[in-house]
Amino acid sequence: MIEDRTAEKNGIVANYDETETERLLEFRATGKTGTSGTDQQVGSTPGATAAIAQNRDGYAMLTVRPTVDGDELERYYGFDMALDHVAELLGVSPHELPVPDAASDMGM
Repeated sequence: MIEDRTAEKNGIVANYDETETERLLEFRATGKTGTSGTDQQVGSTPGATAAIAQNRDGYAMLTVRPTVDGDELERYYGFDMALDHVAELLGVSPHELPVPDAASDMGM
């Protein structure tokens, strides 16, 4: 179901996907949020990206990358810590990050 794999809020779009080997949560800053047809700037840098990856079995450490295919920046045991790093890369508060339902159980 697509609805549980995509989330958007505060000018950030999050997409969850699974490959043969990994679970991937990709974040992209649009830099805008729409209300009543009016766009306003938010704190994120438009076009900024970050990703969290975990092995398909779901028990390994989480890897933060600048993009889904990018090199590893850091590893974390906890999902909250990985989200903190992603928020820093995007220039927003961790509380501003949307997390699709399908990705809510990432981490150890």
